[in-house]
Amino acid sequence: MKIDYEDHPRGRYDPAWALIALSDIVPSDRNQIYLIDHVWTFKPNNIKRDLQVIPGLLERICNLMQTPKCDNREGSIEIICKDIWRYTQTYNFGGPDFSPEERVPMWYVLDEVGTAITHSDKPNFRTVPFYHAPEQLAYTLLFPIDVISEGDVITRDFVEGVGDSQQREAMLIPWKSISYTGDYTHVEADANYYLDGHIVETLPNLDRLHNSIRVKAIKLKVYSEYKYINDYLTCNDFEIVDNENDADILWYLNHFKMFKELSEDSPQKFVNQFPFEYVITTKDLLANVARTCTLSNKLLNDLETHPLWLPTTFNLKIELLKFAEYYMERNKLGLDNHWICKPYNLARGLDTYITQNLEFICRLAASGPKIAQKYLENPVLFERPNIGLVKFDIRYVILLTSVRPTKIYVYNNFFLRFSNKPFALNNFDDYEQHFTVMNYNEETPLYRLMCDEFKDAWAKQYENFDWNSVEKSIFSMFSELFKAATCKEPPFGIGESPQSRALYAADLMLTWRNTGDGETYNIQPKLLEINWMPDCQRACEYYPNFYNDIFSVMFFDKYVDTCVRIL
Repeated sequence: MKIDYEDHPRGRYDPAWALIALSDIVPSDRNQIYLIDHVWTFKPNNIKRDLQVIPGLLERICNLMQTPKCDNREGSIEIICKDIWRYTQTYNFGGPDFSPEERVPMWYVLDEVGTAITHSDKPNFRTVPFYHAPEQLAYTLLFPIDVISEGDVITRDFVEGVGDSQQREAMLIPWKSISYTGDYTHVEADANYYLDGHIVETLPNLDRLHNSIRVKAIKLKVYSEYKYINDYLTCNDFEIVDNENDADILWYLNHFKMFKELSEDSPQKFVNQFPFEYVITTKDLLANVARTCTLSNKLLNDLETHPLWLPTTFNLKIELLKFAEYYMERNKLGLDNHWICKPYNLARGLDTYITQNLEFICRLAASGPKIAQKYLENPVLFERPNIGLVKFDIRYVILLTSVRPTKIYVYNNFFLRFSNKPFALNNFDDYEQHFTVMNYNEETPLYRLMCDEFKDAWAKQYENFDWNSVEKSIFSMFSELFKAATCKEPPFGIGESPQSRALYAADLMLTWRNTGDGETYNIQPKLLEINWMPDCQRACEYYPNFYNDIFSVMFFDKYVDTCVRIL
């Protein structure tokens, strides 16, 4: 039934339709199970395209949503893009047989019957997505969970399964207003959060390792599961072997967790991972660790947060309400409110969205663990020939060789990635305008620029900003991060292991930061993520001695001019 609000205009949170029971219903009645069709299944970046090209879709969605009439199709599409999140549900496929692309959540809109079901914290029906494999089609099951009388309104819980009251309040923002308190202090995760969802790993027997006498070998045998180590590690100090038992160095591509067993059974061996290193390689924990760099919770001008090198970040799993409060405060002050929402553990920009739509961000919290990170609205840009000023990011290879004391090195030859279109705060669905990772799509051109070539171009484009000074601030950022990451015992920090050596890739961008007078700007590095087991194909192709240098530093503590110790 379409709801008649008589003389009162329908409010933003008022439903357009209701589903009414025509007879009494009891949950035990097996005939009261219904299949609801999905009108539209989509990925968020394809909303506009779908509405433009799928026949009849725009008109049907406008009817479902009862959107205000516009003079043109584009106006209707803009309204739907803004308000569709009150009408969407999500599901995704899991399992080892699915690629990362196939596991990206799908969003869908129920048909006229499903859309008419309204929300209740004490619902009388449930809806559950149901995938019919033979047809490869998704439906939704609707069935009663309470006694319903003739004339009752059919309801369901729009955020079913969410028990935390603050999280529920925030996830219901698309359908109801919240009382604004202005409290956006971060929620710091406890030990259970750090351990949740992670495979249990043991810590090394340090007494055994400290009492073991390591014989200094002239040549170390390397067992590697990574093709490029086997192909490019040619230094005479190392020998590639095919058997783990014969190896002095174990270089795995999968997560290694048995540090205690390794320390007791093979104290002479090295392994390419540290205990609990995931505290910096998963995006939610990285933000937690980074915030321990500062003792100050005071917000700076324009609501800047500490440390300055970390974009303001909220964990949508436990801080959604805090994020909403912070978002509203920025709106009140007229500050830019574009955010980039990322899954904890996916790379290559998968399931990542840029938006200033609060309702969309609140709905994203239902599609899996994500962070919301302030989008850099004022990045330092690079002038690309024949294209213009584009975004770019920088990847540094970082070597962690010790936790007690903390010793890290940086590979001097950094790596660059560029957008393919000029930057502007618009067209956020345009991947080549806002993202820099072009390596994995054969249809998009990849712009290659070597480290030294970039420095030469930088000197011409930004003659007032010496690159050595910029790099010094980047190295300082890395130093602060790894001090924070190693100052606490697991699970809050990386664990000590004399057998461990690790290689990470740090991705960062540069942004302009006002110094306070409104006219003078400094360059501020912003850390985007730390990558575990990064792809080093490009490093080997650009610099064939890459692994020779890296391994010499990590395992023989040799000086090489391509690596600099920064902590």
